[in-house]
Order: sequence, then C-alpha cells, then structure tokens
Amino acid sequence: MRLALGAMSVQSVGPADIVAEIERYKLGWVEHFSLWCVVRGIFKHAAGKKLVHASPCAGIQLEAIIGKRPPVKKWLMLTADELHAVLTAKMSPENLLSVSILAATGVRSEELFTSEKANLFLDESRWHIPASKTGPAMDIPLASVVVEWFRELLALSAGSAYVLPTRAASRAERQGGDAHVNRNTIGAAITFWLKEHKPKVRHFTPHDLRSTMKSHMRALGVSRDVSEMCLNHRLAGVEGIYDQHSYYEERREALELWAAFLDTCRRGKEWNVTPMRRSA
Repeated sequence: MRLALGAMSVQSVGPADIVAEIERYKLGWVEHFSLWCVVRGIFKHAAGKKLVHASPCAGIQLEAIIGKRPPVKKWLMLTADELHAVLTAKMSPENLLSVSILAATGVRSEELFTSEKANLFLDESRWHIPASKTGPAMDIPLASVVVEWFRELLALSAGSAYVLPTRAASRAERQGGDAHVNRNTIGAAITFWLKEHKPKVRHFTPHDLRSTMKSHMRALGVSRDVSEMCLNHRLAGVEGIYDQHSYYEERREALELWAAFLDTCRRGKEWNVTPMRRSA
C-alpha cells in the first residue's frame, strides 16, 4: 500500500486530506484501523518534532468515516453429535485424518500443514511444534489414537519431508521438488464436505476446532491453565511472566481425556465418565 499523502509536504496536509486517505482504500475494518494508527503516529511524531503546529488527525473519529467495528466473530463449540459427523465425514483419507488430528490436538492449522516428519517422535508419543510468529516452540503429547492417525498419514505421504505433502506436481516443482499442501486445503475440504453432503453440522473452520477443544475440556474438568497451555496460549499478566512451567504431564492427561471423548463421539456412544477434578 502506498500512501497518497507521501507526495505532500507534512505542513500542507489538512484534516480533509486525512479523511480522503482513509476513504481511498477498500479495506476491512481492522485494516482501516491499522492505517489510521499509522497516519496518526506519523503526525504525532511530526508535531513532537515541531514540524507542524498540530496534528491534522485531531478531532477526526474513525467510526464517523467507516462506521462502527463489526461484531467480533464468535468461535463455535461443536456438539458431540456434530463431532460424530465430522469424525466420520466422507472425505479423502488425508483430509479426514487431518481434521481428526486438528480436533484432537488443538493446534493451529498451519502448524499441521507445514509440519515436517522430522518433528514427529511417534515412538515417544510426541510432536514438536517449532517456534513461529503465532507462538513459542512446544512439544505436544499425543494420545495413542492420534499416534495411529499420524502413522496413517505418514503411510500416505510417500517420500516427502512433510506430513501433508502437496498434491499438485506444479507446486512441488516450484518449491524445488517437495512442498507442503496449500494453506487453504483443509479449510476447503471442510467447506466442500458441508456443501456437498449437507450434514447436520454448523458451518465451521479449522480454527473452530480449537475453540471446540477448549470448551469441551473445561466441561470435562480440565483446569483453565492446562486448557490454555494445550492451545499454546501464554498465561495472562504477571502469572504468565513468572510461570514458566510447560504443564507437559498435565497436558498429556488432558489430551488423552479429550481423545477418549472424541473417540466416544466418533463411535456414536454417550460419554459417561466423571469429569476430572479442576485444580483451584
């Protein structure tokens, strides 16, 4: 994005120019807000340096230009019946295994579709997630059923270095002979299944599987801290600064419980296990 204001001297910019700059782009609300923050920051700096007497942004309200922020999307908690339909969906083996693993581990979809085989330690029932912009490095304990799902995926991945190799020869060629699947593959598979088969399942995205796990874990008695750590979320505030415990054993117990619940859903049975006792 190139700002039209860049061709103007800082002293010549007025409030009308600021409004025109914001209206110039067809952006979402969050992107418009980011642009607004950048423009305000530029002129705040200019005022601090005495290049202008006052910021031309003063008195301008973003909401008056683009309207109020739309409601934040609420993530879903799929029901047991919906999970049964999802875990028995008529998808390709690769896609169904991918969706099942996402549901059972609560990882972000990019952490699965970019995963390399070298980071899977199935004999130890462990999956290493390297650090990224979305979170720190993390080792995920794998329940026995998830280990088997991974083994099935590896058997389908041929000689690729990736757990989910690309299915397009042209993409592999562009990436030097090997590449992971496109980032939209899993989400597109879910959308296609929902439209084609019309199951009694609300429309959901891969990210909704994370909120589903979080919500059901709390219902199953898993503590807030452990369920947050299962999602690779940092604890909030001072607690997050001083508490460096990885909760590995606690997460292993919680994820085994969650996998058992999912397996019960997959088989269409009723869950009748007493919830874990939540820690204080």
